[in-house]
Amino acid sequence: MSERRGRAVVVVLALLTGAAWPAVAQEKPKEPSAEAKPPEPAAKPAAAEPVKVAAEPEGFVVQSANGDYRLQFNSILQADGRFYENDTARLATDTFLLRSARPILQGTVAGRFDVYLAPDFGQGQSLIQDAYLDARFSPKARLRVGKFKTPFGLERLQLESFTLFVERALPTDIVPNRDVGVQLSGDLGGGVFSYAAAVLNGVVDGGSADLSASDARDAAVRGFLRPFRKAGGPLRGLGLGMAATFGRQQGILPVYRTPGQIVFFNYLSGAIADGHRTRLSPQASFYGGPVGVILEYARSTQRVRKDPAAADVTNQAWQVAASWLITGEGATPAGVKPRKPFEPRKGQWGAFEVAARVHGLTVGDEAFAQGLADIKKSARKATAWGVDLNWYVTRNVRYVVNFEQTKFEGGAVTGNRETETMIFFRAQLAF
Repeated sequence: MSERRGRAVVVVLALLTGAAWPAVAQEKPKEPSAEAKPPEPAAKPAAAEPVKVAAEPEGFVVQSANGDYRLQFNSILQADGRFYENDTARLATDTFLLRSARPILQGTVAGRFDVYLAPDFGQGQSLIQDAYLDARFSPKARLRVGKFKTPFGLERLQLESFTLFVERALPTDIVPNRDVGVQLSGDLGGGVFSYAAAVLNGVVDGGSADLSASDARDAAVRGFLRPFRKAGGPLRGLGLGMAATFGRQQGILPVYRTPGQIVFFNYLSGAIADGHRTRLSPQASFYGGPVGVILEYARSTQRVRKDPAAADVTNQAWQVAASWLITGEGATPAGVKPRKPFEPRKGQWGAFEVAARVHGLTVGDEAFAQGLADIKKSARKATAWGVDLNWYVTRNVRYVVNFEQTKFEGGAVTGNRETETMIFFRAQLAF
């Protein structure tokens, strides 16, 4: 092939190839097959319901969205002052003290089971005040197992941060405090009637214990009726109750203390509880508008032995207490919520409450007639009266000033024990 012919062939091939390029460029792309289509994006998982975290006047709370799982932290801190006037017998010492220091943990599991744990580090000691598990079958039936307050005394069953006075009245010497056992309780008729029945280890009057001192047990029952709860009207806040305990106990005997927490009656060394013990307490309360009233009576009968003597000793106590919220808030057994919490710049000063009470305790004559008590050191009777001012700075902070005087019958080598005159002060934080 000549050189000229070779060049012509190359030019023709170039033209043919260039002519084909536009045709190729204009071809429509093939539609992808169904199998080749990209997959649909996966559905996003549903967002988890938020956990509630709150800091409220009622405590610090962490709980699930539906409330079935809940953890709540509360606390009670009480810093007191006790000052004894005219204490010529030197029976007590003026002092400041940390009366209570309780971090409280409450929880709910599976919406039906509640736990309550309250240690106390006040008064230079460490102990467990309450530790129990509740199973809530319905409002009519709640099963409690652990350590808790015996269902008996009206004022004793109030939470420590809600009591009117710095120290409870003399009936608290008679009623049992905290015990270990099992309790069934509930509300009937929408809260018109409340009941509690418990089987417990058994504790002495005014006492608490974590263990049983014998194989015997105590039974406790309490009913509380609010007959006008649903009717409304001025008697809506009236409540009437009755409580009792039954059992047979052996071992230690109680001591009885004044409002100033000084022992004024105890049994002789060698005297022991040795047989049946029964307690009875009719009680009533009324809360209407700014007024609150508590009426309480308690009687305890215990078989006491100090060889060769033995007797059934019956001790009795009572109280009448009334309060009035000067600033007009509603009185309740569960504390006071100021309408205008303390805020001086807004002219708000919190809530103010005044209270007064009379109360007494009488030891059975059997204790002295049978030589079971020390006549020279134990009084036969104590009668007290007191007045009180409460300043609720906020829902959680309260200051208390309390004057109390207690007179005795007997209790000295000759004549009567010296009258106890007390001034109490308390600063309280409770949430």
